[in-house]
Parts: sequence; C-alpha cells; structure tokens
Amino acid sequence: MPTPPNDAPAVAIIEDDPIMGESLAERLALEGYRPLWWTSGGEALAALPAAAPDLLVCDIRLPDMSGEELFHALAPRPGGPPVIFMTGFGDIGQAVRLVRAGAEDYLTKPFAVDAFLARVGDLLRARGAAGREAPGALGASPAMRRVEGLLRRVADVDSTLLLTGESGAGKEVAARFVHRESARAAAPFMAVNCAAIPAELMDSELFGHERGAFTGAHALHRGYAERAGAGVLFLDEIAELPPAVQAKLLRLVQERVFHRVGGERPLAFAARLVCATNADLERAVRDGAFRRDLYYRINVIPVTVPPLRERREDVPALLRGYLDHYAAAFGRPARGLTPEAEAAALAHDWPGNVRELRNRVERAVALSAGPWLTPAALFPEHAPDGDLPADNLPADAAWPPLAAVRDASERAHIRATLDHADGRLARAADLLGVGRTTLWEKMRRLGIADDSGPPGAGAR
Repeated sequence: MPTPPNDAPAVAIIEDDPIMGESLAERLALEGYRPLWWTSGGEALAALPAAAPDLLVCDIRLPDMSGEELFHALAPRPGGPPVIFMTGFGDIGQAVRLVRAGAEDYLTKPFAVDAFLARVGDLLRARGAAGREAPGALGASPAMRRVEGLLRRVADVDSTLLLTGESGAGKEVAARFVHRESARAAAPFMAVNCAAIPAELMDSELFGHERGAFTGAHALHRGYAERAGAGVLFLDEIAELPPAVQAKLLRLVQERVFHRVGGERPLAFAARLVCATNADLERAVRDGAFRRDLYYRINVIPVTVPPLRERREDVPALLRGYLDHYAAAFGRPARGLTPEAEAAALAHDWPGNVRELRNRVERAVALSAGPWLTPAALFPEHAPDGDLPADNLPADAAWPPLAAVRDASERAHIRATLDHADGRLARAADLLGVGRTTLWEKMRRLGIADDSGPPGAGAR
C-alpha cells in the first residue's frame, strides 16, 4: 500500500469485513488519502480521539454494536468528523434515519468506488481538510480525472495555458484549480471576461491608464495585468479581444512587459497567463479574426474541458454540492434528491453544462418546501399535469419503491433518446437496442407514447 504524506486528509473506515476494509483502505491510499481502519465499534471509539480523522466511513452492522449506536456515542463530541454509512439493502431504513439525525450520507452495498471517492472528496472539500485539494477535486469521471492530472503536472510551469471547451463546462473552475495548486496560490487570481468589456475600454481595463491619458482619465488606473501581481491573469473568452489589444497582449506574452495607456515606462508582467475560449481559435485565425502569432503564443499547453454530457459520473456530486450550498445560503430544508430526480438528471444532456445544472438546482432549492427534490423541481418544463414544478416531497413522505425508481429511470432515458433521435421512433429503438413495438409499448405504459399509435399504425 502506498504511503500518503502526513498532511493528507485522514479517512477512517469502520468495517469488520476484511476484504471490504482492506480494499477501501488500499484505494483511499492510492488516491492520496491517509486511511485508518478499525474492525469494531469499540476499537473505533477508543482510537478516534487521538486519531482525529477528517472523515468517518462506517458500516451499519458491526460485531459489537450497530453503526447507529456508534453514531449516537459520537454525537456529543463537538467538531466530530462527517460520517458516511455503508449499508446492505435490509438496513436502508436505518440509514435514512441516521441521515436525518445528522449523518452526511449513506451508500448501499455494493457501491461504485468512483461514486464513493467523489462523495469523500466533496465532504473533505466542504470541511477544508488538510489545506490542499483532495484527489478528484474536479470530478469523479475518468475524463475529469485526466484533466485534473494534467493540470496538477503543469500547475507550477509558467508556460501559458489555454483552456478550451463549451460554455459553462467549467473552464474558470479549472483555471482556479491551477492557481490553488501552484506556488502562486497566495498571490491574486485576476479573472477577466473579455466578452463583457466594451472594445473601447478593453485596452485601459487590461493594461491600465495614466492620469490624463484621455478625456475622463482623472486618475491613474492600474489594469488587470498589473493587479494580478505574481499570481494568475485569467483571460476568459479570449477570442473576443479587439485586434489592437491582441497586439499588446502578444508583446506582454513575448517580452513580459506592457505599457499603461498614455504611459511611456514599460512595466514588468510577473503573473502567469491562463486563457480560455469556447470558440474555434484555429478557424478564427483562418478567418483573420485572431492573430496567428498570438494563437501560437497562448496555445503552449492546451487543455480541453469536456462537456457534462461526456462525464455523467460527475453529475451526482455536482447536484449534491450545489444543493448543499444553496440550501445553506437560502435557509431551505432541502437535503437531497429523490432517486427519480437523480435518474432524470443523469439522463439529461445538459446543453448548458455545469452552469445549467447549477441554475436548475438553485431554482429548485429556492422554491423548495421539503427535504427531497423531485424531477418536477429540477425539470419543471417536463412536469406531468398536476405536478407542482417547484414543490418537493414532505419530510414524512414514503421513500419511492424500487419499481417506481426503475420506471422513472426508463422514462427519463427514453425521453432523452427520443430527443436525441429527433422524435424518430425507429431510430430511438435502434439506439436503445429494442424493437419498435417494444419501445412503443414501454412508452405507452410509462405515459410517454405519442398519438401516432403503434408502429404498424404509422408511427415514425
């Protein structure tokens, strides 16, 4: 087993199954955490005060006491670690009871290790453990783990970084991650949205101006490049830079100097430059809208942030993170999503990427009346007649049975597939690997059949 550094976040495991316990401990160590493993509740209670773990992962069934008894024994201790429970299907009711009593989450065995690691990372970041980013900080999906690995490798390289990807995919999040992971973390992170600043003001805003440089310049103004100091200057939507400013930026990149508007003295540029765009810069170069020499100067280390539809494994953690954030910010009772809501979110294509997800969760939490967000709360535009789009389940509502969850998941996936197939039933059936008649019958049973009748009656 690898030996993580002493300042790594400590994750305690209470699990009497030797295979399960050893497997979790080894995987946590591989991910950079410091695992602690105890096989009984008594052993854990004796060791916890001195060990002071950042997170506790506990099985509900232990040889000497239940996880619930252990949890209540820990409850009086102030500043205790957050707790995740692991449970078999027969213990779900007990696990839900513990979550309502203050535990952070429960996972049903067997669970996906990637989902487990994502939840561990979420809780440790919320707690602020160890003062450094936990592994999986940008997401649990393989795609985002590759992006994170690359960004960690180049965090302390001063070469210009170019982040590309669709709008809302998380390019600024990636840029801020590089800043936090670098030796420049204590210096400023200066973010500039090049599309939001009028072209006639961009030169002055980016590089600053001297007093009297133009009408209205009544005082010296230090621009973003100067205020970034020895930190990071992040230029988002860089394709929107006016041509004249592109020329000045080229000099800044090449010579590490710039001039304020109206200034004669060159100023040293000490920050690292990170750029981002959702545009096709190569095409902009061919069209003459972006300088070729500048493109080559900023495209030293290119990193593409994938859209959310290509990393659906990240959706649950993002949902939980934003839900917790807005519930606390708005003082709302929302604690989580129903299984149907999570299934609908996983089936959604998220054309607006993480920004869309955040906005949907913000609206749902702001309008929430109970602890469990329903599909109608996240996707009111698809809510069946009679559903309250912004409402959710009361605290004592029955947890949905497995059949209802399965139907909700199938309904959401079929709807998403029909949208992808432009409503063509035959194409959707091919994508789903079923016959057209089978698909139509499922649609009829789930309440999403169109009015065209079965395939033999002229369905598309």
